[in-house]
Amino acid sequence: MELKDILSRCDHTLLAQGASWEEIRTLCDDGIQYGCASVCIPASYVSRAAEYVGGRLPICTVIGFPNGYDTTAAKCFMAKDAVENGADEVDMVINIGWVKDRRWEDLLSEIKAVKAACGGKILKVIIECCLLTDEEKIKMCGVVADSGADYIKTSTGFAGGGATREDVALFAAHTGPGVKIKAAGGIASLKDAEDFIALGASRLGTSRIVKAMKAMESSSVL
Repeated sequence: MELKDILSRCDHTLLAQGASWEEIRTLCDDGIQYGCASVCIPASYVSRAAEYVGGRLPICTVIGFPNGYDTTAAKCFMAKDAVENGADEVDMVINIGWVKDRRWEDLLSEIKAVKAACGGKILKVIIECCLLTDEEKIKMCGVVADSGADYIKTSTGFAGGGATREDVALFAAHTGPGVKIKAAGGIASLKDAEDFIALGASRLGTSRIVKAMKAMESSSVL
């Protein structure tokens, strides 16, 4: 697979608590230069980043992040606020406790409500695979498919585990054609990226692919 094809699937990501505007601006510059699918950034920077990129690059942000236990009303407000500030895509974290309590209808209702609050923008649903059993992951594949969300996403990267090949393969086997897959967390190399794409991921949440590309360019110059 060509590098530009891999980069075109990357949500170039910076969600560190101490992320500065200078770092976010550099992320945006790199996202534009390398043709990334989006930049995924904290909600507080969405408005400024959207103005900065001027439509040259989609802006993605996260809500209910990283723990997912905000109320549905709070998540809907965050999603609506993000879109009004210029977000093109929203990645939400589900309520993991509701999964453990098998509150499938509540999970479905919440995702539907957040999708409506996104006003037609792309919604990705983070189910935090490292905290779930395979049975729970399969059940959530069905819930996300029924919700009208656009993507199911493996991980926040903040819960002690990231994307695995096994989880992406499981998603591919249990989501219908209307739901795409985003792998995120721990995607460290071009080989990782190629493997996840081959297994069915349409998006990759990572900063390391652009870093790898820049390192390769630097080496070729030297």
